[in-house]
Amino acid sequence: MEGAKKMQTEEKPDLTFTNKSFASESKAETARNTGLAFSAGISLFGSVVIMIFFGWGVDFFFYIAPWGTVGGIILGALIGFVQFFRITSRILKKTRK
Repeated sequence: MEGAKKMQTEEKPDLTFTNKSFASESKAETARNTGLAFSAGISLFGSVVIMIFFGWGVDFFFYIAPWGTVGGIILGALIGFVQFFRITSRILKKTRK
């Protein structure tokens, strides 16, 4: 019984996770970051699609189906993720300062 009363009277810790020194970005900086995020997604998608068609062309001309398309998907994904991380690192670099 005493333990229950003791638990009720103890103060609860502050569990807020807000940064007190937060300064909002300007509209121009927000627009720039939005544009960079959009271009990161487009570059990932675009590189995979372009390399799929390139791999399909390799399959068509060299009669090695489906390996050209598979190689195009893998190469496009690698190129796309490299570009994705390069672009998103530019967004994060600005917010860390």
